[in-house]
Amino acid sequence: MSTKVAENLYMLTGDGGNIGVMIGDDGTFLIDDQMAPASPELLALINQLGGEPPRFLINTHFHFDHTGGNELLGGTGTTIFSHEMARTRLANGSDIPLFDLSFPPMASDGLPVITFKDSMSFHLNDDRIRAVHTPRAHTDGDLVVFFEMANVVHAGDVFFNGIYPVIDTHNGGTLQGTISAVEMLRDHTDDHTKVMPGHGSLGSRNDLLDYLAMLQYARDELSKLKGEGKTRQQVIDLRPLDQFDAKWSGGFFSTDIWTGLMFDAL
Repeated sequence: MSTKVAENLYMLTGDGGNIGVMIGDDGTFLIDDQMAPASPELLALINQLGGEPPRFLINTHFHFDHTGGNELLGGTGTTIFSHEMARTRLANGSDIPLFDLSFPPMASDGLPVITFKDSMSFHLNDDRIRAVHTPRAHTDGDLVVFFEMANVVHAGDVFFNGIYPVIDTHNGGTLQGTISAVEMLRDHTDDHTKVMPGHGSLGSRNDLLDYLAMLQYARDELSKLKGEGKTRQQVIDLRPLDQFDAKWSGGFFSTDIWTGLMFDAL
């Protein structure tokens, strides 16, 4: 499914993380590519929107639900970019113990050919697109991507809209790093900014602020309880995040499970 976010800029939802796509005379610019089986459908949808096959693809991080189309796209001429750690994890293979998943090294066609450490800018389709690394957030190789003229940001899995986030601590992610990344997004957006999350519906800055408040409260409350010597199970039984259950527990984790995961991550 496609949602128009701005002129020639769309969010695509389906089998995996949310995709951002910009279409214009300078070529199609793609952010993430979901899972491998969705690749033909993705290319067909871009064509329906009036775009050519992607000229550029940027991966917001290495997870399979955001990079599954890399091999098909890279093998047909799309230039792939990522943070240097995302490429390292794709090239070496990876494990995600949180979901009991293991992945072999990606074939060379799917690997990013250009990587960077801090930030990179693209000048395409009458916009300046700026990709910025957010250290040790969802993983250790995350990016957020700003479309500066359109006032749109694709936040990747730094931002889960309306569901508790996955924080992949095995692959360098941290709760505090996620909070710091969202604070940076807060400081570089305004009330008119549209925010594409890695998962969930298209958001606004207010959605981002609600998410930040939830993360900060979880950090502070769980840190306090851990400092008091409470065990993991005692903290879960206390249900310190119960106020967030109705809004945030409809995704990957129940409130109890996420409470335990974040307690472990402190």
